[in-house]
Amino acid sequence: MSEIIVAMEDVLQDVVLLCTMLMELFGVCVLVYTAVKCFWRWLHKDSKCRLELAEGIALALEFKMGGEVLRTVVVREWSELGILGAIILLRGLLTFLIHWEIKNEQKALEKKLPG
Repeated sequence: MSEIIVAMEDVLQDVVLLCTMLMELFGVCVLVYTAVKCFWRWLHKDSKCRLELAEGIALALEFKMGGEVLRTVVVREWSELGILGAIILLRGLLTFLIHWEIKNEQKALEKKLPG
């Protein structure tokens, strides 16, 4: 019976590792796509590119944070949990600050563009 539990733990670790890597890859893809798109729009003097970049960064961070949360499922030591908790806290703080900047940028754009 204990062999089955050990095998299930190994499978769970592998699945969580794969899902974590996928979520982090999605975050990187979103960030790169958004950066390239916004750089192109910036070259063409688009005033909304800064807002879109902030939204893309926020979405990428949320994917990365999702990967970190998944990683907590297979943590075995308290020190690992502490490190993961600190990473999640920092990414959450960054996401909060970016959302705050998005709101301020939206207000600034509304003032610039009548209607």
